Amino acid sequence: MTKILRVAVIGAGRMGADHIQRLNTRIHGAEVAAVVDVDLARAQAAIEGIPGAVALADAEEALNNGDVNAVLIATPGFLHEDILLKAIAKDIPILCEKPLTPDAGSSWKIVEAEQKLGRKRIQVGFMRRFDAEYAALGKIIRDSELGELLMLHHQHRNPTTPAGFTNEMLINDSVVHEFDAIRYFTGEEITSVQVRLGKATRNAPAGQHDPQHVLIETESGVLADVEIYVNAKFGYEVATQASFEDGVVSIGGDKGPYTRSSGRWGGEVTPGFEERFGAAYDVEIQSWVDAALRDEIGGPTAWDGYATAACCEAGVEAQKNGEKVAVKLNAKPALYR
Repeated sequence: MTKILRVAVIGAGRMGADHIQRLNTRIHGAEVAAVVDVDLARAQAAIEGIPGAVALADAEEALNNGDVNAVLIATPGFLHEDILLKAIAKDIPILCEKPLTPDAGSSWKIVEAEQKLGRKRIQVGFMRRFDAEYAALGKIIRDSELGELLMLHHQHRNPTTPAGFTNEMLINDSVVHEFDAIRYFTGEEITSVQVRLGKATRNAPAGQHDPQHVLIETESGVLADVEIYVNAKFGYEVATQASFEDGVVSIGGDKGPYTRSSGRWGGEVTPGFEERFGAAYDVEIQSWVDAALRDEIGGPTAWDGYATAACCEAGVEAQKNGEKVAVKLNAKPALYR
């Protein structure tokens, strides 16, 4: 059994750089062995102050480095498939930031490759499952404390979007988290998605319709909806309200104490996802490391990555036609049952 993970972090951008510092300063049982980025200067900057780490410009070189025994993939999603297949062939622990891959077809190839390997090696980076409030709501649901879960209402609001953030990215890069959260909370697959386009904000860039209302149904008939609003201006807010037979539970929303003073009242809204889910990322990566040292995974599987990719495909189709679109899934392989 491996005593410590020597991790190659593939991608030194915003998310990769955050994980590099996390592994180097807050995670036990793992070290950064290599950082890979097509911009070698950025990789070199990312390893500054990390003893023994090397900067590389090629992922395959990192995977062939004898000092590397695990990989964390934080590149853009369109690059994931090739890296994942090569990492699976090495039979090493993998944490892959969402998406597993950008479409259900290529995600299925990853599922098939892992199934052929015969054991689960891939953990997909849906960090919300590791948030304390999400975990608390999940326990209430599983323990049936308030009876059966009937409906879920999600709000996903960003202050603004970067240049090039397309209409489809509202589904593929944002609502993808709610797809996984709904599957996590209910323990069921999503069967259909519908997207309604109403009145749009003047703050949305050309070609982007914002906000949107996403309607979702699960296998048992649990209904969920998502307000996705990515140019909300006021901050980053992710909230969920769950309606049960015997009560209602709300999580997320404003942060910190709610203060009344000098004729004013209110709290704070986090400016970005790093602040809102920073602790969840810490728990997620530690869970991955601890499980990998036991030759297991500690979170969402490749199947979860594939299933959410299928939901995203249905969501993008629903954006275009306004109809309820069925989510198409292949039969779940034995490895994930």
